[in-house]
Amino acid sequence: MTEIRYADAGVDRAGAAALVPRLRQLAARSHGPEVLEGIGAFAGCFQLPKGGPADPVLVSSTDGVGTKVKVAAAVHRHRGIGIDLVNHCVNDVLTTGARPLFFLDYFASGRLEGAILEELVHGMSEACQGAGCALIGGETAEMPGVYGLGDYDVAGFLVGLVDRAQMLGPARVRAGDRLVGLPSSGLHTNGYTLVRHLCTLREIPYERTLPGTDRPLQDLLLEPHRSYLPAVTALQAATEVHAIAHITGGGILENLPRALPDDCAAIVDPAAWTVPPLFRALAELGPVPEEECWRTFNMGVGMICAIPAEGPLPAEVAGLPLWPLGVVVPRSGPDRVHLRAV
Repeated sequence: MTEIRYADAGVDRAGAAALVPRLRQLAARSHGPEVLEGIGAFAGCFQLPKGGPADPVLVSSTDGVGTKVKVAAAVHRHRGIGIDLVNHCVNDVLTTGARPLFFLDYFASGRLEGAILEELVHGMSEACQGAGCALIGGETAEMPGVYGLGDYDVAGFLVGLVDRAQMLGPARVRAGDRLVGLPSSGLHTNGYTLVRHLCTLREIPYERTLPGTDRPLQDLLLEPHRSYLPAVTALQAATEVHAIAHITGGGILENLPRALPDDCAAIVDPAAWTVPPLFRALAELGPVPEEECWRTFNMGVGMICAIPAEGPLPAEVAGLPLWPLGVVVPRSGPDRVHLRAV
């Protein structure tokens, strides 16, 4: 009988092994002296910085990028997905006031495509360098029969550090606090299943430029998820920050309440910023009801911070405009966010 090897079942061990040196080089670009063991070891080892917080708290986050990977695969552009993965997790830990320490990834595919994985890790390493954290490990899984050929999924895992006395969150928020927002760089990593459905339904290729927009749809959809670490750091230098909401799946309506105490609600004025043309174009493409848009997309706002009621505010932070969006108010019913003028 003919001998059967692992490769006959669809798993390329030699290909995976050949990738490791290149991935190790990419990851090493993000390493500092705190990294004791990185790519290639059974576990990543990271030494906590000396002279750190007096009462240190480790903060963790894990996330993926959803079906944005399908858009990337359709147009053969993958590096931005790696950036998305890191920045999403960076922003999540940032809501507690933590700063990122190290990051790990999980990549699974039906068949290992070395060029794709290398592009993803290149993006991760780039984003980790920008955030001052280390890419110290990951897992690559080749799973034919679970994923189709050409399909893949990625997930990221990030750990940050904050002094317990400096932690942000709902407990710091009071009625009367101002709400300020920072612009998104596009859809970030949410709403892509709806967008892909619209494109299929209306036979819209990703190369097309939608009415009212200025770039091909593929460029707008693959714009990387923005990191708000520089902007929040600058805002904290200008004023006290009580709590932060990262506007991800569920939009402002579902994410802002996560940064508020139970006895508070928020008034957010939709006229305080201009919704980017992409969101309006997608709504018209459906048509998608207004309420559905607000619960699916970030509508141009990627992060909202609660700050004290009084005091001057900079017009921008780290090159991003800072929008006065609204105010925190006492809660008087089931609705936690009211979209209207203050």
